[in-house]
Amino acid sequence: MKVTVDQDKCASSGNCVMRAPEIFDQRDEDGVVVLLDPNPPAERADDARDAAANCPALAIHIEE
Repeated sequence: MKVTVDQDKCASSGNCVMRAPEIFDQRDEDGVVVLLDPNPPAERADDARDAAANCPALAIHIEE
């Protein structure tokens, strides 16, 4: 699995951080998503998919 984010699309909602804090964080100054782990382990794959599915700006992309 490969995770990418589009910081320009990010709505700074924080949904990704709440769903997968091991994979995503937010910048302190504006809340924009920061990708911590672009290749999460298999046990975190469902968390990454959940974060992508619940991103209101569709800023998270997953390649299986």
